[in-house]
Amino acid sequence: MSDAPSNDPVEITADAVDAAVAEALAAFAAASDTAELKAARNAHTAEGSPLARLNAQLRNVPNDQKAAFGKLVGQARGRVNQALAARETELAEAETAAKLEAERVDITALAPRTRVGARHPISLLQEEIADLFVGMGWEIAEGPELEHEWFNFDALNFAPDHPARQMQDTFLVDPVARHLVMRTHTSPVQVRSMLEREVPIYILCPGRVYRTDEFDATHLPAFTQFEGLVIDKGITMANLKGTLDHAAKVLFGAEAKTRFRTNYFPFTEPSAELDLWHPTFPGGARWIEWGGCGMVNPNVLRAAGIDPEVYSGFAFGMGIERTLMFRSDVQDMRDMAEGDVRFSEQFGMVV
Repeated sequence: MSDAPSNDPVEITADAVDAAVAEALAAFAAASDTAELKAARNAHTAEGSPLARLNAQLRNVPNDQKAAFGKLVGQARGRVNQALAARETELAEAETAAKLEAERVDITALAPRTRVGARHPISLLQEEIADLFVGMGWEIAEGPELEHEWFNFDALNFAPDHPARQMQDTFLVDPVARHLVMRTHTSPVQVRSMLEREVPIYILCPGRVYRTDEFDATHLPAFTQFEGLVIDKGITMANLKGTLDHAAKVLFGAEAKTRFRTNYFPFTEPSAELDLWHPTFPGGARWIEWGGCGMVNPNVLRAAGIDPEVYSGFAFGMGIERTLMFRSDVQDMRDMAEGDVRFSEQFGMVV
């Protein structure tokens, strides 16, 4: 491609027109891709190009010669534009063909290997926890994720003005007058079990729950829990402590143990935060908050038609995602929810 044309005045002659056309056609032919062709187009068809300067000189041509010189320049510009369009089409087709060839897949060839998927570690851990409690003689209980407000709150001793019943904490389902919510815990399964089963009751309630939490490293708006419920005669906090200590040792090692810190939950009295002594925690053994627990509130027993003067019970609840973070040193909860098989593959068939 030649250097940029001069801005000096030019004289319209057949030789000057032919030279401008030849220079333009050579530049178009020399362009090896659409980017180079764009530069050639600007140099030979835009304002300041040889043909544009010749066309501008038509104003200085005598009137009796304007038709002839106008035809000469006009036909030259037409030849240049026609050659440019043809070259644009040619280069675009070549680039498209090259791209398709680079992306070509031989569908008749056998795949070099078959990629094996992996079960999600949340499912694996949920099954391990279920096996733990089934081995103790408990049963697994399930219930609907779309739940009536009475099962999710009222039967569990939540007051009508409790903050958990507000839209900023709970997914309410339209129309609100139907009192349906996406369950905020698996405790409604406990209520349904107390209504449907005869005492004594020993059940584990695993499943997905929903809260209007942020989607970040330590919170998910949809996550999984496992909750336990025991209703029998003579049940005490000692039974609760022994059960949770056994679960901790099975899940975290023989040196694991639990401790209680006083807290308040509407559905248990007394209530406690549950701390776990994690003996193999990265960075050193330490106490970590694991969940909540306590003795079933008498009001909950009465709501289910069970006499609190005859029966007592305990309940507890922990998050499976949180348990997986402790067990397998997962740093970001979002990895559990994004569906990337590479996350699951690192666990294989065990967590």
